[in-house]
Amino acid sequence: MSIANQPSVSNLDDGTSNLASGAIADSDSISAYDYELPESFIAQQPAEPRDSARMLVDVAGSVEHKQVADLASYVGPGDVVVVNTTRVIRARMHVRKPTGGLVEVLLLEPTATPNQWKALIRPSKKVAPGMLLTADSGGDAVAVEAGAVLDGGQRLVTVYPEVIDAIGQVPLPPYITEPLADPERYQTVFADVEGSVAAPTAGLHLTDELLDRIRAAGAMVVPIELRVGLATFKPISSERISDHIMHRESYSVTEQAWKTITEAGRVIAVGTTVVRTLESVAANNTLSGDTELFIRRDFDWQIVDVLLTNFHVPKSSLLVLVDSFYGSGWRRLYEQAKKRDYRFFSFGDCMLLARSGSMESATLASDEIRIDDERNVPSL
Repeated sequence: MSIANQPSVSNLDDGTSNLASGAIADSDSISAYDYELPESFIAQQPAEPRDSARMLVDVAGSVEHKQVADLASYVGPGDVVVVNTTRVIRARMHVRKPTGGLVEVLLLEPTATPNQWKALIRPSKKVAPGMLLTADSGGDAVAVEAGAVLDGGQRLVTVYPEVIDAIGQVPLPPYITEPLADPERYQTVFADVEGSVAAPTAGLHLTDELLDRIRAAGAMVVPIELRVGLATFKPISSERISDHIMHRESYSVTEQAWKTITEAGRVIAVGTTVVRTLESVAANNTLSGDTELFIRRDFDWQIVDVLLTNFHVPKSSLLVLVDSFYGSGWRRLYEQAKKRDYRFFSFGDCMLLARSGSMESATLASDEIRIDDERNVPSL
């Protein structure tokens, strides 16, 4: 997927943001979810080891600066930590038209027809239905057959599993421009159900050893599945948040997992995909199916109490979700994170946040934020 299909990052530090210039944006305006971020903050490589990533914490009325390795100290008996166990497929393929022109295909989800997928093709307008595309690596064998044009710019394509295995690549986000030496670093350690086209990135920070320490602290770790698709990473293009259309993503929660979650004293979601899954089950009373849930301001929260989440792309549905969960104080936290050189986006650092209303958040209670860490850097 090309950078043109993500919110621009390079032009966010030019001082032209409506909020930066002092304008007041209501919560339904996309400008309410914009912020300035120089490209130098975008993490190009994951933290090593995984749980050495930094973690900004606001769960008990004060802001702390820790590492993900400290997560076990924030959980205890009665807590349930929920993780998304889907695995990223080799969804990106580079192929060529009969004329030799290069084409990128990004698989999104399979249809009911064998070997048929919904996909994004770029450039789509120059690929007619029925066109046979060959692998960019050479040869005359057909790799992908382009099909019909669907709503929202999607296409149907026919591609066989052996072709995906041979030429497919794990689709890193477009803002990650450096090669990844080990593709497994874009998979969680608990990934076991293939089907996602992007990683549930908050889960990338967790290690087997950390999960063991979480269990040793008395908390339970419960798996769910949401196959990450276009709904998660598609930018908001409308000026009004209420006009944004979420694409469907499939999810599944076992009866035992749901029983454990609903009986928990506190539910800690590892990532926004877990949030959307759990709140979808609560809203629809259905343990598996498709969800188009778009969580925004004034959402009626039912399940999730605490959220572990990365720092998100400006003007994204993920940031809108964080705003709904935590409140507009996220902006102050992001500014603190930039002052302390946190790393942003998929391979970046993260935050551990309690839901607004479930605790007396320091950032919402006062303009003065007490900083509780070894450096004692003054707050904004």
